[in-house]
Amino acid sequence: MTELIRDTAFGHLVRFVTRGKYLKFAEEADPTVWTRYIDEKKSAYLAHHGSTDPPEDPDDMPPIEGIRTREAQYSHFPPPRLARLASSRSQRTSSQEPINEVSGVPVDSEKGRDIHLVTWYGDDDPENPRNWSLFKRVFVTFEICLLTTSVYIGSSIYSAGTDNVAEIFGVSKVAATLGLTLFVAGYGTGPMIFAPMSEIPQIGRNPIYLATLAVFVAFQAPTALSTNFGMLCAFRFLTGFFGSPVLATGGATLADIWRPSKRAYAMSIWGIAAVSGPTLGPLVGGFAVQYGFVEGGFTAPWTWPIWELMWLSGFCLVFLFFFLPETSANNILVRRTKRLRKITGDDKLKCEAELMSEEMTGYDIVMMSLVRPFTLNFLEPMVFMLNLYIALIYGLLYIWFESFVAVFIGVYHFGLGQEGLAFLGLFIGTLLVIPPFFTYLKYKVEPQFDKNGEIQPEKRLPPAFVGGFCIPICLFWFGWTAMPQIHWIVPIIGSAWFGIGAFLLFNSVLNYLPDAYPEHAASVLAGNDLFRSSFGAGFPLFASAMYSNLGIGWASSTLGFISLAFIPIPFVLYKVCSSSSPFDRAMLMCGFSMARLCARITARSRGRTCEGTVLRQELERIKKEYNRIHNRSGWMDFEAATG
Repeated sequence: MTELIRDTAFGHLVRFVTRGKYLKFAEEADPTVWTRYIDEKKSAYLAHHGSTDPPEDPDDMPPIEGIRTREAQYSHFPPPRLARLASSRSQRTSSQEPINEVSGVPVDSEKGRDIHLVTWYGDDDPENPRNWSLFKRVFVTFEICLLTTSVYIGSSIYSAGTDNVAEIFGVSKVAATLGLTLFVAGYGTGPMIFAPMSEIPQIGRNPIYLATLAVFVAFQAPTALSTNFGMLCAFRFLTGFFGSPVLATGGATLADIWRPSKRAYAMSIWGIAAVSGPTLGPLVGGFAVQYGFVEGGFTAPWTWPIWELMWLSGFCLVFLFFFLPETSANNILVRRTKRLRKITGDDKLKCEAELMSEEMTGYDIVMMSLVRPFTLNFLEPMVFMLNLYIALIYGLLYIWFESFVAVFIGVYHFGLGQEGLAFLGLFIGTLLVIPPFFTYLKYKVEPQFDKNGEIQPEKRLPPAFVGGFCIPICLFWFGWTAMPQIHWIVPIIGSAWFGIGAFLLFNSVLNYLPDAYPEHAASVLAGNDLFRSSFGAGFPLFASAMYSNLGIGWASSTLGFISLAFIPIPFVLYKVCSSSSPFDRAMLMCGFSMARLCARITARSRGRTCEGTVLRQELERIKKEYNRIHNRSGWMDFEAATG
């Protein structure tokens, strides 16, 4: 329990109040343990090359004497550390040449850096989120799911009260729908700012989650107490905006704690939490509006769902404050390094995240925080197409809030609470597909991971092939069975196909994106959230008019035909990636094009970087992606051919 609480917001508060007396870390309890956290090999590379990575070609790497590898350090009895440090100091005195005291390697005066690099204590370091116990990782996954549901339910829980909003504020029903769409628009735009901030090592995930959730909870009261429609719309947008981070970075948090071969299971559970919020919202809100009103009471019927949202999210805030630990590996290492510097007084102790931050200018921070999510999601062709497809599915999900009213209230004459029960068809469809999906992951996907625990990202896409066909099946079934002479259970069964299709599509894409862009998972998922939220915000505005003018059958069929047009997208991407050479796939993943390269060169070379440097940086980016998905031989052939 100590390990769970120590890195939570409550744990940090306890450590601050007691000045570190309680909930100590390993290096604080045992001052000698800190030597395990020094990566001697990378420190030596820093001393020689100014970089933590060794030269790619072993022939180009000069011999480095005095490096004790971690394997040698723990398989043989090491020489006394103090004696070796004293020897290093004597060498420095006699030769006047700086010596890296960790590795014993002379520091290259031209390009080396005398840094002692702090990293994980081996592959089994218990503070590495991916080495946490199974219970701790499952518990954190549950917390992320709870937070996701607590925010997502806020969109649809409002829909049950739209008629009452229109009546009280004297606006049209379409205008009253703005309370729903602005909330969705808010949680679509928020991650474009908050998600990149969570990738900054000095910040991490938890401060973003808790600070924004506190504002989300606080803003529910003025929302429910709104005195005019403009105030209501403004606070609905703001609550969506501040509730948004987990909707994008929840997947990045799961990627922090689960290895790629197991991450799909956690993402599936998170996907259920994401679906359960919008589908359970009308159920909870419907009964609250229908039975919560008391004649002469202190509040209007439409406000009861808002109060329920405040209670749920408030409980979630308290729960996460006490029990949600930080999951960002970079943030954990940054704080570890700060503790070691405080214990030892050695300012040369650094982690890689700090070294990267030192080299970043204000311009680089702005580019990373504000520009990168847009460039990744609008200029990378593969990401753009998949985001567009997911956006369509999300828009269709929010159209259900209007189509269910037309069918189950207009045709079958359900009450608000009973109409909310009809949404359980979507939820049940999602639950039914989990066993076969997990079986597929176990016996088909997991064997395709290599010895390094990696998989070609396109191997995540096949479930989307099936999911794509489920969406039009649902829409045609639902549209042409919603008739008084046909039992109401039939269109509900048809809607379950949407839950199956959406689950398979969401999990395929949301697992593909972190695999394709592991270093920028939060940013690329934030862009995905922007796409789908834009469609989710816009579709309900025309849904009511479309169903009124076209009728239930043809309105659903129109959407079905549109969804048919999107089915080829995952097939095409899978075919292109599977049949292309590794180098072509690397360029496609990087969205490499001459037009984009020229734009980057123009933007970055104005007084900052020469064109040749930008070109080399672009090629290095592609090279890095290539090496990640394939061996180096093909790249070496490319270099030989191009000089």
